[in-house]
Amino acid sequence: MAENDKPSMSAAAAAGAAKTAGRSGRSTELPEHLKAYKGVWVFIEHDRGQVHSVSWELMGQARILADKLGVQVSGVLMGGPADDMEAFAKEACIYGADHCYIMRDPVLQGYRNEPYTKGLTDLVNTHQPEILLLGATTMGRDLAGSVATTLGTGLTADCTELNIDGRALAATRPTFGGSLLCTIMTLAYRPQMATMRPRTAPMPRRDESRTGTISTMALGMIEADIVTKLLAFIPDANRNTVNLSYADIIVTAGKGLKNADNMKLVWDLARVLGAEVGATRAVTQAGWLEAERQVGQTGKTVRPKLYIAAGVSGAIQHRVGMEGSDIIVAINTDPNAPIFDFAHHGIVGNAMQVLPALTAAFRSHLDRRVRKVA
Repeated sequence: MAENDKPSMSAAAAAGAAKTAGRSGRSTELPEHLKAYKGVWVFIEHDRGQVHSVSWELMGQARILADKLGVQVSGVLMGGPADDMEAFAKEACIYGADHCYIMRDPVLQGYRNEPYTKGLTDLVNTHQPEILLLGATTMGRDLAGSVATTLGTGLTADCTELNIDGRALAATRPTFGGSLLCTIMTLAYRPQMATMRPRTAPMPRRDESRTGTISTMALGMIEADIVTKLLAFIPDANRNTVNLSYADIIVTAGKGLKNADNMKLVWDLARVLGAEVGATRAVTQAGWLEAERQVGQTGKTVRPKLYIAAGVSGAIQHRVGMEGSDIIVAINTDPNAPIFDFAHHGIVGNAMQVLPALTAAFRSHLDRRVRKVA
């Protein structure tokens, strides 16, 4: 090789390195044909005449993201002849949408992955949104993964926060078993996709004066093309009726309560307050409370008005599931417990002694209020 060839080759190598991302060698620059993608979309999940509230929570987040990008917010509705999607679209506009896409077809009556994946993929390829958000529900998780795979784009699942960095979606989620939070960006692909857990974001305010436009698109799929068949919906009459995600008051038990017998102290306080009972992962793993009561990364995400944590250390796995609570009261014998770093009120003491005292105090206060009203 001639010596005078080396500088030009080095320059070319440096230019190539600027376009790659780490060891993968993949480009982090958005290709020209993807720069036309604009707008923030929310998949509006509905079932048996009701829209899942996570769709409206996402609509509020989409509105914030779109305002930063200077683009419109659109809702996506898919369903069958029996679904009142026009009413859902009107509601979407009240919560922040500028436009709604409706895809109606008999094969979309009731969720099945295959037709919903084709429908949403076709809508994205036709109208080219830069961001697509879905709820991290059973349906949303199933649909998001297959749509992202079909489109050949990135998907950040179970996000706890969404933001804009430049023009990229910065999606934050727990990682390494919940011990860390990482922010992920899909730089060279569109749309940028993310799912967000219910109750992670606040419910946006309704603006009854807002209206928007609607456009429709056909699916172009027949029943014979679909492998799975929806025969009937059979509700589980024996399912647990725990409703942690939408409780106004939650009393949560941590491993600091020492044993299962002390769960009675948590239940006593919850009954007085009309609260739900929650648990940390350690408590459910020990079998002191059922798994449906777990709050945290691998459990439920909650946003109550009052959250009382008894014997809870406040590890990041638990924190990501409850830090959106309006008021957090922590009870722990360790004054250096992590939960005191973000609790609004802290009680350094033995939960087995503090809980009965709180129960008696709340009962007395509420009794006085009842007598005063009477």
